[in-house]
Parts: sequence; structure tokens; C-alpha cells
Amino acid sequence: MHTTHRAPPERFNFARHLLALNSGRANKLAYRDDQREINYGELDLSTRRCAAGLMRRGLHAEQRILLVMQDTVDMPVAFLGALFAGIVPVPVNTLLPADNYAYMLRHSDAKLIIVSAPLLPVVKDALAQARLHVPVVVAGDDHAEHSFSALLDTVPLPVDGYADTHADQFAFWLYSSGSTGQPKGAVHSHANLYWTAELYGKPVLGLREDDLVFSAAKLFFAYGLGNSLTFPLSVGASVLLMAERPTPAAVFQRLTKHQPTVFYGVPTLYVAMLASPEFPPRSQLSLRVCASAGEALPKDVGEKFSALAGCDLLDGLGSTEMLHIFLSNHAGKVKYGTTGTPVDGYQVELRSEQGHPVRTGDVGDLYIKGPSSAHLYWTQREKSINTFQGDWVKSGDKYLMDADGYYIYAGRSDDMLKVSGQYVSPIEVESALMGHESVLECAVVGKPDDKGLIKTIAYVVLRDPSQQAQHIEAELKAYVKTRLAPHKYPREIIFVTDLPKTATGKIQRFRLREL
Repeated sequence: MHTTHRAPPERFNFARHLLALNSGRANKLAYRDDQREINYGELDLSTRRCAAGLMRRGLHAEQRILLVMQDTVDMPVAFLGALFAGIVPVPVNTLLPADNYAYMLRHSDAKLIIVSAPLLPVVKDALAQARLHVPVVVAGDDHAEHSFSALLDTVPLPVDGYADTHADQFAFWLYSSGSTGQPKGAVHSHANLYWTAELYGKPVLGLREDDLVFSAAKLFFAYGLGNSLTFPLSVGASVLLMAERPTPAAVFQRLTKHQPTVFYGVPTLYVAMLASPEFPPRSQLSLRVCASAGEALPKDVGEKFSALAGCDLLDGLGSTEMLHIFLSNHAGKVKYGTTGTPVDGYQVELRSEQGHPVRTGDVGDLYIKGPSSAHLYWTQREKSINTFQGDWVKSGDKYLMDADGYYIYAGRSDDMLKVSGQYVSPIEVESALMGHESVLECAVVGKPDDKGLIKTIAYVVLRDPSQQAQHIEAELKAYVKTRLAPHKYPREIIFVTDLPKTATGKIQRFRLREL
């Protein structure tokens, strides 16, 4: 690690750290959601009230609480309040079915659930499925039997009443998306939050006190937690929250009304925004930088969005295990179609299947070394050993590095295709297809033919569904052949109205392989 950033002290509580940083900003806006706003002074008091309320409910240090909460001002209060008291918050995806919550409740042994009122029915179903009796506190409904506002209605812990935690102490969990089986609970420390702000939020995004940040990715994601809590609160910026689903219309409305200066999205959202006729003119925007993560950002999408918005769109790679982005494009040095270069403070290596370094231009497995990695997966020793290998974390991603030192995504390790004896990256084929003006979205998978040989199949969503499929299929195949090696073109193109996606907006290629 070649960073010169100062490490946090050995005794370190991240919530206390943030409150102390912002003690002189009592009257400055901290959060604005769809209904209300709170300043830094109110955030400080509410955090300490929440910590006291949780302790009054009988919760002890290191016990887990499940946060099934939408992006309102209550969410950061609950998260920070738990950290302040040394209790372990476990924010979870708010779009999951009841059986997922039932698994998480059993797996985490949560002693309390804080849930946003609209999500209470699915949490009740989960408790019934799990046959558990876990106390439930409802946020956003002051008339509930046990409301979050009532939990906060207590004498706050004093400023110096925080849990005296170690920097490496377990602070919070985040569940992986679980696209290949049950989700894994990645356990993070207080110091991990600090490091993502120091290494990415401040130097790469250049976040500052006068920024208003807006993240379409929600707080329960590792990406969104950094975007809307860790980074802005580390510099005293203000945050715009949105509880509803981030449709282009909902995003445009907030970009023009509130004038955020920093915006965070995912590639599928940027594609949808570009396809919308409602994209606001640059004169109605105040954006100075945007970020993308979750999937590789197609070159064409990055270039078009940047031109329309009038600012850099920084594509980067992060993970639940690393907490936030460790590989990123940087302002003024953006190379669209790549994931950029290592963030200062992190090291990355590309290794062959035998564990040896690969040559420039060759595809390898991506390993990361840095101070924000999770400690382990809770109660999953074998998977922990496979992922957390000494100082290094195995990402499960395939990458190659070009001659300029920029990293190019080549797919997940289990998504790579071997066609005619040669590896083909689905992402590379998708990027080529996305360059065609008729293509709105696409996903490429491999399927065995009647001889058992893998052939490349592209599922394509057209901008204009009325186009004649037979004509456009031949045109798209020919187009890809002009951009990639001949063996990489899709042997079959299937036109669909939409693509299966996870709740985070990632394309579920495994579902396409099952068709």
C-alpha cells in the first residue's frame, strides 16, 4: 500500500468520528429526503438519541440489528446510532422477498428489526416464515405500536458516551447480492468506512463541503452507503435522499429541482436516462462529477452521458467485500470503455488460473489488496478462505490491462466463454453491440449447441421494437465483426422486450442461460 494517508487511531468509533468532524456545522443541511430535512446538529442529537434508545431496549454491544429501511433521514440515524452504541447494524436490500429476509434474520441472529412502514408486511411474512419473535420498530409511522420516533424519544447519550470500539472491531455487515446461492454476510470494521472516504471519496471524487450529493444507488448497498453517508459526512457535504425507485423521470426531477453537484448511478440507469426524451438540457443541471459502478459502463454510454451532462462520468469497480471503489477512472484522465486505474492506497493484480501474473493485454483473475476489505463472511469459513487470501481479496472478476495501464472488464470468472478454443468475454461483445444505434440494452451468454460446443448468443432490447428482426440481426452480426475478432461475433441474436436483472440493476446472465 503506497498511500500516505494517516490511519485512524487504534480506539476508533466511526459514528463518533463523524459527529466530531461536523460539530461546527450544526446549522448546515445534512440530509433532505422526500418529506423532511435535518441539519448536522439534528443528526448529531438524533444519532445519540438512537444509540440511547437501542440500549434502553436491552441491546448490547456486538449484537446485530436488521435495517430494512428506505432512503429517508431515518436510515443514516439508525445506522450511525447503532455504530455509536457499538451495536452492529445490518442494512439489507429493501426489494427482497420474505424468504430472503427470513434467511438473513436466522443467519444474523438479529435482536431487533427497524423497518420502514411500507415494508412492514413483508417483514411480518419473513418473521412468520422464520418462526422467530424479533421485536420490530417501525420508521415513518408515528402511530405504530413501536415507532422509530418513540425509540428516539429518550435522553441522548452524551457526546462522550459512545462505545469505545477498536478500529478493527466488527462494526456492521453487508449482504452480498446472492446471485449464486444464499447471500453472504460480509463483516466490516469501523476503520473500513474511514478508509473508503480517505482513499476514494476525497481524492477521486474530490468531495467538498459545498457539494450536494445524490445517489440513485440506495444506502443499503456498499456503493450507496459510501455515496450517501461515509463520503459526504466525512467532508460536511449535504445529501439528497430518494425513497422511490430511481426511474429516469424521478432522477431528472431531482437533478433539476435540487441542483445536486455530484450524482452516482449504475450503467442500466445511465442507459435508461440516455434513452429518455426528458433528459434535461445542460443549462438545467449543476453536475460537476458523476460516478458509475455495479457493472462495466459501456464506452458509448459514458461518452454520450458525459457530453450531455457536461462533466466526467467516472466508471469504477468496487465490491461488497472491499466496501467501495478500488479501481476507477479519474477526473481529467477518463478513458471510456475501461474501469480506469487502481485507486491510490489499493494494489491490484491479474493472475492466471495457476496463480501467476498475466502479460499486458491478457485476461486474468482480479485480486485486490487494500485497507477496506471485509474481515470474513459470517459463519462461512470455506468461502471466507477462498475469497480472503492473506492480504489479498479474490474478486471473482476477469480483467485485462491495456498498454496505458487501464483495466478493462472481461466478465465474471464464471461468465467467460470458450468459443472455438479461444476465450470470449461477454462484456466485450456486449460493448460492441451497444455501439450500434439500434441497440438499447443487451446481454451475451454462451449455450451449448446440439454437439455440445459453446456458441455465443446475444439477447438484445431494441430502441425501436418495430424494426424487422431478420434484417437487423444480420446488420448487428456484421457490425460486431467490424469491431471484434471474427470468432467473437454472436452466432444467434434473440430480441426481447427487457432483460432479467437483480434488485441492484445487474443483468442476470444465469437466467438467460436457463432459457
